[in-house]
Amino acid sequence: MKQNFNSAFFKGLAIGAISPLVCLPLIVFILSQSYGQSFQYLWHQTLEFPEFSSRYLSLGLIGNLGWFYFFLNREQYFITRGIVFGMLLYAPFMIYVNLF
Repeated sequence: MKQNFNSAFFKGLAIGAISPLVCLPLIVFILSQSYGQSFQYLWHQTLEFPEFSSRYLSLGLIGNLGWFYFFLNREQYFITRGIVFGMLLYAPFMIYVNLF
C-alpha cells in the first residue's frame, strides 16, 4: 500500500486539482473574446451559475493534459497518477450539476 501513495502522488494530486482553477480565468477570457462579450459578464456567470461553472471548469481540465504528458514523458508515473486522481475530484460536482 505504501508504494501506491508517496509524496510524488500527492504532488500530482495538487497539480491536478489546482491547475484547472488557474486555467479557468484564461478559459473565460478566451471565450469572452470569441463571444464578443465582456470578461466581467462571463466571469460573473461562471461564479453565479453552477451550470456555466461546470462547463468552463471542464474546459479548464484540458490544461491538465499538458501536465500529464509532460510528466509521462519523464517517466514520473506517480505524479501522472496523482494528476488523474486530481481531475477525478471534479467529477462529483459536474455530475451533480448536470443531473440536478
